Amino acid sequence: MRNQIINIFCLLLFFSIAKINGQEGYDKLRGQYENLNENNEAALKYVNLYIQIAKKEKNYVNLDQGYRDGAFFSSNKAIKLKYADSAIIAAKKSDNNTILSSSYLYKGSLYYFYYKNYSAALEQYLKAYQLSKNGEDNYLKYKIIYQMGLVKSYLGYYDEALGHFRECITYFEPKTKEKNHPNQIYNDNKGYLNSLHQAIVCYQKIKDYKKADSLTHIGLNFNSQSKNYSSEKAHFLKSKGISDYYHKNYKVAAKSLNQALPILRNEDDIYWTSVSEFYIGKIFLETGNEGSAIKQFEKVDSIFQKKQFIFPELQENYELLISYYRKKKDAQQEFTYTKELLKVDNILKRDFPKLSSNIHQNYDNQILEDAKSQLESRSRLGGGTILILIIIVIILSFGIWQYYQNTKLIQQKYSELEKKLQQHSKESKSTAYENISVQSKSIIRAEIFAEIQKQLEFFESNHGFRESGLTIDQLAETFDTNKSYLSQYINDTKGMNFSKYLSTLRINYITQLMYDNPKYLRLKIQGLADECGIGSRQNFSDLFQEINNIRPTDFIKKRKAEIEKFEKKEEELKL
Repeated sequence: MRNQIINIFCLLLFFSIAKINGQEGYDKLRGQYENLNENNEAALKYVNLYIQIAKKEKNYVNLDQGYRDGAFFSSNKAIKLKYADSAIIAAKKSDNNTILSSSYLYKGSLYYFYYKNYSAALEQYLKAYQLSKNGEDNYLKYKIIYQMGLVKSYLGYYDEALGHFRECITYFEPKTKEKNHPNQIYNDNKGYLNSLHQAIVCYQKIKDYKKADSLTHIGLNFNSQSKNYSSEKAHFLKSKGISDYYHKNYKVAAKSLNQALPILRNEDDIYWTSVSEFYIGKIFLETGNEGSAIKQFEKVDSIFQKKQFIFPELQENYELLISYYRKKKDAQQEFTYTKELLKVDNILKRDFPKLSSNIHQNYDNQILEDAKSQLESRSRLGGGTILILIIIVIILSFGIWQYYQNTKLIQQKYSELEKKLQQHSKESKSTAYENISVQSKSIIRAEIFAEIQKQLEFFESNHGFRESGLTIDQLAETFDTNKSYLSQYINDTKGMNFSKYLSTLRINYITQLMYDNPKYLRLKIQGLADECGIGSRQNFSDLFQEINNIRPTDFIKKRKAEIEKFEKKEEELKL
């Protein structure tokens, strides 16, 4: 009862402050908790007062801030998400697109960091980006672009992610040389350094170490001029260590990684801590110190056991442990890490669909061969054989479960695509000239915009996109316009670049044909590619899966089965 009275008194006191002093009252109240650490629920009593005052005054801008503060300081991830949803509702009532964009960005970051749900995170980031495009807050816009790149990088779409990070570098680099408020300088410098680091990560993933090394050098030079960016410096040192490992400069690589690790651990950066520990283990392995290497790999496993989160590059950690203990004939340890690898593989398939791969086949085959040899040479079951049989049962059970899950997932994806195709969805109407950005209007005049619109509608309706090898230069020449105008028009009205636009038209066209006309289901993949103007079989398969979220072979199989089922039913009705 006493606490309730105190809270009511505090509410009345702060409400009075807010009402008398306007925004100053909100700022004073926020000052009671804003310097506390994330997930510190001691802040929530003040946050809830803040929210109640904003509700009472119908101050939706501050209400949005209050809900976001609630999400930040709550330690329960489900509660965080509820606060984030409330922030979005308040932001919508504020009629301020910048605030709404920020709230979508924040909700996306919750999905990203706390749920590891990258698809949901990307969906929120895209909403935030659409709202930010016509806004005046460029820092927010590029913060969103950076987060979208981060998701795409984590999912393995490194080329696409690089495009995002290069955009951010182009924006932030000039900002680092401007004389602004210290807070703005700090944010711009952080944006620049983080974008550099993530671009380096992508270049290393695609094995372009020359570009990765160049950006690493830039990042370290920038950091040497300031002591305010220790975590960023650790990322560049880590990147240098990884590149030096691939350059076989093992001593230099180990030094860089060991310099980075204390900072990464202090920041509780489990991703790069795990990766750095793993590469130190690989360095030990390459330099003949197998015992120390195994200790490192087991250290990585201990991080996984504690956090239950793994990254694609660390799958090899378990393959190396299994190989080591098989060589040592330690069946118990081999069995332990085989189970862990199965668990890891399952997590990777869930969180990193493009990067995940099956467990290396030679491990499964070797286990089966071992079992076969022992069963043939021994007339009764021994401890070793039982262990091997257990492993076989686990692998087979996993295989069956995986097959069932894949079948279920394919059916779900097919149903979603079928629903879209049954609607015979057309391309959405192009954006009106009045609705494009001021910047775009400065590039393309209304009459040119209208002419390109007319030409492009004719191009789509007559399936001009089926021409193989078509480039934006060729199309611009056909339209009697220039490449820049055409590119700007497509970006503004379609929300994508020319390459993505052309691919989407082609895949949507051939998918509808395959659904409507069974004769196309009999074509081979190369024939389907030729039919819609895509040059190679592999490119067609990759684009089909990217746009339709299902492999063409799976779509064909499901559609054929559906047609056969329908025909069989019709035949039964006739009888």
